[in-house]
Amino acid sequence: MTTTTRPDRINSLPRAELVERLLACLDVPRWAHDIADQRPFPDVDAVYRAADAAAPALTREEIHQALAAHPRIGERPQGSGTSATFSRSEQAGVGGDAELARALREGNEAYERRFGHVYLVCASGRSGEELLEVLHSRLDNDPETELRIVEDELRKIARLRLAKVIEG
Repeated sequence: MTTTTRPDRINSLPRAELVERLLACLDVPRWAHDIADQRPFPDVDAVYRAADAAAPALTREEIHQALAAHPRIGERPQGSGTSATFSRSEQAGVGGDAELARALREGNEAYERRFGHVYLVCASGRSGEELLEVLHSRLDNDPETELRIVEDELRKIARLRLAKVIEG
C-alpha cells in the first residue's frame, strides 16, 4: 500500500465526520472546528500548522474538557469509539502486572487528590514503569506548572492522533 503525503482523507471527509474524528484527537470543539474550517489543505504540513495555530493556548476549561475524554493511565477505556481505540493503542506498554497496576492506581489517586484531574501523559511507546516514574516526578509540581505540562501533553497526544486521522 502506498502512503500519500497529501491530506486527501481530511479534505474529503464530510465536515461532521471530520470534526468528530478531530474531537477524538483533542476534545476541544473550538480546535476541531478551526481545523475543519481551513480545508482544503494543500499538504500534510498545512494540517499540522492549522492544528498548532488552533490551539496556541488552551483555556483552563478546554484543558479540563479534553482531560475528561482520557482514561486514567493503566485503566483500559471502555467503548468502541475512536478516542477509546486511540487510548488502548497508546497505553499498550502498560502490561498486566498486578503490582504495577496497583502502583498506577495509587499514583493516579494521589495525583487526582493533588491536582483535581486525571494524570495525563503522552503514553505512546512508553512502559508502565516509565509512566509511573513520570507520574511520581510530577507530584511535586505546583498546580499552574502542572496544568501547563498537561496542556503540552494534550498537544503531543493530539498530534499523534491527528497523524492517524490523516493516514486513515
